[in-house]
Amino acid sequence: MSKLANSILAQARHSLLSHHLLRITRCLVLLPEREIWWRPHSTSNSIGNLVLHLCGNVRQWIISGVGGAPDRRERDKEFAERGPIPKRLLLARLRSTVQEACRVLEQLSPAELERARVIQGFHVTGLEAVTHVTEHFAHHSGQIILITKMRLRRDLGFTRLPEEKPKKPRGRKLPAI
Repeated sequence: MSKLANSILAQARHSLLSHHLLRITRCLVLLPEREIWWRPHSTSNSIGNLVLHLCGNVRQWIISGVGGAPDRRERDKEFAERGPIPKRLLLARLRSTVQEACRVLEQLSPAELERARVIQGFHVTGLEAVTHVTEHFAHHSGQIILITKMRLRRDLGFTRLPEEKPKKPRGRKLPAI
């Protein structure tokens, strides 16, 4: 595999698995169950809806669209759900989806990155599909973080400037989910 293709795929896997998934996990762990399904008004999405949507998007674009698995996505259901689906189940679904997508990305060849395909009605290359998913995941991860900050009314300590000392976690140790 070309060095550039390998680097792009490694960064996509890191972004999904080691960056955004960890932040989403922390948000869900910190929030009480009822807050996962809170929405500011009827046309907004809850964190629960966003997690379901991320699972659907990653599965459709990477696991199915690039990896060749059957596409059984029912996108409208991702937004219609009102819960409660327990956060441990949401997290388990998101983790397994991201892990499966990363396995697909590990197996991609340069030819598969260049190959044209149709995903969700869009004509894209494998590279465009990978880029779409990482951007889309980052976008909704940011929404989940913002909602969490709003509901908890505090900083989550995810970012700092290079010259700042790392922030000590506030509160109790996070339980495993």
